[in-house]
Amino acid sequence: MKGVVLAGGYGTRLAPMTRVVNKHLLDVFDQPMVYYPIQSLAAAGITDVVLVTGGEIEQFKTLLGDGSELGVSLTFVRQEGAGGIAAALGLVAPHADGPVVAMLGDNLYQDDLTPYVQAFREQGSGARILLKQVEDARRFGVARVEGDRIAEIVEKPEQPPSDLAVTGCYMYDQRVFEIVAGLEPSGRGELEITDVNNAYIERGELRFDVLPGWWTDAGTYPSKLKASILVALTRGVTFHA
Repeated sequence: MKGVVLAGGYGTRLAPMTRVVNKHLLDVFDQPMVYYPIQSLAAAGITDVVLVTGGEIEQFKTLLGDGSELGVSLTFVRQEGAGGIAAALGLVAPHADGPVVAMLGDNLYQDDLTPYVQAFREQGSGARILLKQVEDARRFGVARVEGDRIAEIVEKPEQPPSDLAVTGCYMYDQRVFEIVAGLEPSGRGELEITDVNNAYIERGELRFDVLPGWWTDAGTYPSKLKASILVALTRGVTFHA
């Protein structure tokens, strides 16, 4: 099973810092942001990892080297421009001959993802995603759940069908690359990961788990601060006035 960390994009919401450094190299508490998804994959037993990023690829190589410091073996793939999450995932096809667990480079999880990855292994085919209850679901892709299945995922809806946000961890069998190759760009000119997930829903092959622990992205200044505080609290750090 191949791990994938998607760390491209322009990071405009974290400007001006992202004019000089990729956002995934910025700090979240005491580590670079990109460490967290790599560590989550390694903890789940996924040690063969492809990292996809843009023009700052040399910055990642300088920081991460071959990945051994974090317990993984890293392959670097360059994405030209910002074609969307699904487009970035599609670039991994030449490096993957089986299922993949893809993680967004700015997502942090409190939970050990091992049981969910194991459930995907036992699933055998199809796809699996992780959901989390959130207060304002309008910011995310939102799952409409019917019983033990996801009926639909709606991207950033004004009227969310539930409070279950789709987090940035996606587990797919190898057919995902065929699905990506057949996608059409969305209205913003990108290949959307929601369209990939909905393709698996149409096949009746998308499973899910709801996370008990905290989850956050770190792609804006408020969420990056929140992520740092959550990490610090998890590690038992106390704050003094």
